[in-house]
Amino acid sequence: MAQRGIGVTIQQQRRKRHIVRAITETAAAPVLALLILAVWEIGAPLAGLSSFILPTPSQILGRIVTDHRLIATHAGVTLFETVAGFAIAAVTGVGTALMIFYSRLFERAIYPLLVALQTIPKVALAPLLVLYLGYGYAPKLFLSFLLAFFPIVIATVVGLNSLDKTMVSLVRSMGANEWQTFVKVRLPAALPSLFGGLKVGISLSVIGAVIGEYVAAEKGLGYLQLQASSQFDTTLSFAAMIVIAALGVITFWSLEALEKRAVFQREAAR
Repeated sequence: MAQRGIGVTIQQQRRKRHIVRAITETAAAPVLALLILAVWEIGAPLAGLSSFILPTPSQILGRIVTDHRLIATHAGVTLFETVAGFAIAAVTGVGTALMIFYSRLFERAIYPLLVALQTIPKVALAPLLVLYLGYGYAPKLFLSFLLAFFPIVIATVVGLNSLDKTMVSLVRSMGANEWQTFVKVRLPAALPSLFGGLKVGISLSVIGAVIGEYVAAEKGLGYLQLQASSQFDTTLSFAAMIVIAALGVITFWSLEALEKRAVFQREAAR
């Protein structure tokens, strides 16, 4: 009985430690963010910085609340450009990765072109895209697509190549054809890498959309930030930048939530 009581006590202590660790890990990011904001809020006035140079978080938040309709309108445009460009990149990127994986000739032909395209600064492409695609949604969508495409392709190829060859031989020896092997074995094994590429891609899609808006746009958070800078409205410029960051975080977390539902979660080796 004494040993059983000791065992129960140890389990309770482990459970308490697990709860404390979970609470600490969950609160780490909000606490750090609040600490940074507090230092910013107090430090900027103490350093003698005016709102024109560095507005405080409370001033930025107040501006977001005051101009919420204006900011929401432009944020909706940027969100549409981001999601649309990312969706195109996801479909074409996964398709390209499959062709690279199944065709050695296609891999040798397309890989150098992909690497060369990735090394070109996208800001340098933006004026040319305006020349060819105009001032509508097309150049923003293309830049959003272009920045997300490469990491999705690479991550998917890496995921498809990560499967142990003996596993493929095993399922083939059981009579599975290539389609069954792909659906039952290759795709589940590649999903962690695929979602890693998608999460990188969605963050880059936000950047691509905003770069396009910097060059040629009449709507969007990038356009709003440029207009605020031209009018020396630093607080509105910061407000637009904060909302851009929030869009990136929200879209990233959305994909992370989808990943948790689609991918078998294994405990990290730490």
